[in-house]
Amino acid sequence: MICDPISAKGIEQFQQQNDLETVVLSDRLGEAELLPLVGDVAAMVVRSETKITESIMAAAPNLKVVGRAGVGVDNIDVDAATKRGIVVMNTPGGNTISTAELTFSMLMATARKIPQAHMSIKQGAWNRKAHKGVELYRKTLGILGLGRIGTEVARRAIAFGMRVLAYDPYLSLSRARALQVEMMELDEIFPVADFITVHMPMSDETRGMINTEAFQKMRPGVRILNCARGGIVNETDLIQAIDAGIVAGAAFDVYEKEPLPDDHPFREREEVVMTPHLGASTEEAQDNVGIEIAETITHYLRSGAIQNAVNMPSLDAQTAALVQPYLNLAQKLGRLLAQLAPQRNDRLVITFGGKAADLPGDPITRCVLMGFLSNAGGSDVNQVNAKSLAGSLGLVVEQVKSNEAIDFAEWLHVAAYQGETKTSAGGTFFGASMSPRIVRLNGIPVEIDPNGVLCLVTNNDRPGLVGALGTLLAKHEINIANMSLNRDAAGGQALTVLHLDSIPTREIVEEIQSLENISRVKIANL
Repeated sequence: MICDPISAKGIEQFQQQNDLETVVLSDRLGEAELLPLVGDVAAMVVRSETKITESIMAAAPNLKVVGRAGVGVDNIDVDAATKRGIVVMNTPGGNTISTAELTFSMLMATARKIPQAHMSIKQGAWNRKAHKGVELYRKTLGILGLGRIGTEVARRAIAFGMRVLAYDPYLSLSRARALQVEMMELDEIFPVADFITVHMPMSDETRGMINTEAFQKMRPGVRILNCARGGIVNETDLIQAIDAGIVAGAAFDVYEKEPLPDDHPFREREEVVMTPHLGASTEEAQDNVGIEIAETITHYLRSGAIQNAVNMPSLDAQTAALVQPYLNLAQKLGRLLAQLAPQRNDRLVITFGGKAADLPGDPITRCVLMGFLSNAGGSDVNQVNAKSLAGSLGLVVEQVKSNEAIDFAEWLHVAAYQGETKTSAGGTFFGASMSPRIVRLNGIPVEIDPNGVLCLVTNNDRPGLVGALGTLLAKHEINIANMSLNRDAAGGQALTVLHLDSIPTREIVEEIQSLENISRVKIANL
């Protein structure tokens, strides 16, 4: 059942399969209208309009797969699908070129004020001075996020003679050199970039990251582009930056709220070029995603082959039961290291020890990567695309099977390397319930429940530190739920891990850092 419009070539691909009956809905239907129609449906195809809810899945006992002709799956209840054994697939690569080309079109439009000049002539004017622009040649472009789309934008900018700076904490330096871009931190890009374009997923880390604080660091006359996700650029702060003379122009294809409200201030600002979420709106992109979703669904229905799935990997029932506890532990270890390790790691080494050495490593490795790359890929990273995303970032992933005899019968260890700098964490299970625990951090034994908010303090082993930490946190009404202490030697380096009931602010972290004998403070949210 094809619920939303997809390309004619995609529909034709389905209809050519003699063993499949294809139903194409002429109108978008709501939940109540879909419920009586899905009783014998084996596969459903949607874009962003139709919502596939748990109720619809319950009314479709034969449903095996839901395919999204596009990237985002916000309109599909993935958790409910996973519980029911329904595979959810998407088409992550079909709109890469179309979105990159739209971004570059917007770049040129803001540089030369093409839309404004066009409208002035339509209105009968001929004012060349009012629409004087700037050249792209020898200008500096800052690209925030160098994934598939950001990479294609970089290639086009280099061809136009632009200097390309990139911020991507997950891209290795070797990959950056291969792309001929200069890696920098945000605060290094903001003061020198003539144009800034964002190509990052929406996450807690990226939401509103281009805000008043960021604008105040930018050079006057900068131009801002967002063809990625609405909300990465704070729209209210952008208007204020335009009024302050910091931002000379902006181009948006995505917005915090869509469709754009009638009274939105962007509509009245000549400096802002807008399109109605056209990133994937080309004939080629629509053909690509239509054909791709038809092929992946057809292959799955016929042979069980899974491509571009966003939920569970394919494992037989017996092996899945053995692997399942490790998937959670693996993702926790990856997520912890992502918050503790330096940015731009080159290598990730995953070691399976004891009984774990006998398990299939691939699904566990993919879960480590899901945790480690969760900020790089946002909700788009899954067990299927995690390895591909790691490869695109230049991250080398190694799996090691170890027979080293240690205190645990089964264990998993993950180490992230940035050159010679190593950050590592190891975990195992306690009790018959297979309760996961982190038991080693950077070589120091610990016992940590891998959930909630962790405050990790590296300090000199001196009396009174625990009391000072407790007093400081109590002053800010932050409760300590649990604590783990260990050291490399008496009077040497110690590691204090606090489980907190709430996330301390940056100011509180700085206050902890200022305590005597403390060398490093890190907050990790698991």
